[in-house]
Amino acid sequence: MTTSRRQFMIYSAGLAALPIAQQANAQALIGESEPQAVALGYKAVATQVDKAKFPKYADGQICGNCQLYVSKSPEAGTCAIFPGKLVAAPAWCNAYVKKA
Repeated sequence: MTTSRRQFMIYSAGLAALPIAQQANAQALIGESEPQAVALGYKAVATQVDKAKFPKYADGQICGNCQLYVSKSPEAGTCAIFPGKLVAAPAWCNAYVKKA
């Protein structure tokens, strides 16, 4: 099989773009055991919040309806409190601010 110069250029451009695309999607979901998450009472599922430890929590508060949250998919998004990480949409932390 011979490869034309045009095919070579197309394949090369696609391979060169691959690391950039992977890097854009490389954000990891924050873990509940990470120090900042622990300090803020972050739970990936809001209903698992310890209400005795975090009395600010109220039913219905989730990252998905927090002012600090920016949705990236139905499951997760970014938050100003956890830069460089994704947070689960149904999660909660003590920095919760109801979206206006």
